[in-house]
Amino acid sequence: MIKSKLLKQYNNIYHGFFNRFGGYSKGIYRSLNCGMGSKDKKININKNLKKVCKKVGCSKKNLILLNQIHSNKIHIIKKIPIKKLVGDSSITNKKKIALGVVTADCAPIFIYDPDKNLISAIHAGWKGAYKRIITKTINNFKNEGSKIKNLIAVIGPCIAKQSYEVKSDFFNKFIIKNKKNKNFFSTKNKKIFFSLNGYIENELKNNGINNIEIIKKDTYLNKNNFFSSRRSLKNNFNDYGRNISIIMIK
Repeated sequence: MIKSKLLKQYNNIYHGFFNRFGGYSKGIYRSLNCGMGSKDKKININKNLKKVCKKVGCSKKNLILLNQIHSNKIHIIKKIPIKKLVGDSSITNKKKIALGVVTADCAPIFIYDPDKNLISAIHAGWKGAYKRIITKTINNFKNEGSKIKNLIAVIGPCIAKQSYEVKSDFFNKFIIKNKKNKNFFSTKNKKIFFSLNGYIENELKNNGINNIEIIKKDTYLNKNNFFSSRRSLKNNFNDYGRNISIIMIK
């Protein structure tokens, strides 16, 4: 588990970015697979979720995991929902409610307002980032009374630029949106590469957040021990596990 240097100085919240180790799953899901959307045995996923909840200090029923769809849909959590909510960002100021996201190359993002004691967990792949889920989440912080200068943002482990090869239509999509997006691409041996965390960092800064930390762990590289959808595809696996990232007000 990895902790943020910026967030760990605050004693009233708990957070962690978990890698693939320390769980019960087998085979291509070994071992801490927390993705209910995977084809892994549900009994093992539930045991893994119980384990991370114990580590966080919350009950499993108090862990909010959205049905992630690469959207810009956000939920303000006031109480434990009866049914699983659909979306990719959640916000709460309630104690003992843990907000989680599962990823396998996409970026998990935490935003924290120490003044308002308000937290958010965001799932941002390129689609969510392109749809401005970060900006929409920040606007919700504003609606809750947050001052942008007080916000702290942490971009968790995700696929790094050197591992994120994209096609020309992907590049063109971003350039059409904003010519300045060219800064997040590079070309090597006629191949195009995209910086997801760089794009996210830029959007955070454009919204006025300056307290930003990037956890520089490339999920694609096997040595870093994270689940990776892109690596699984390269290895011809028919599925992949998901890493979990959790934040909670104590």
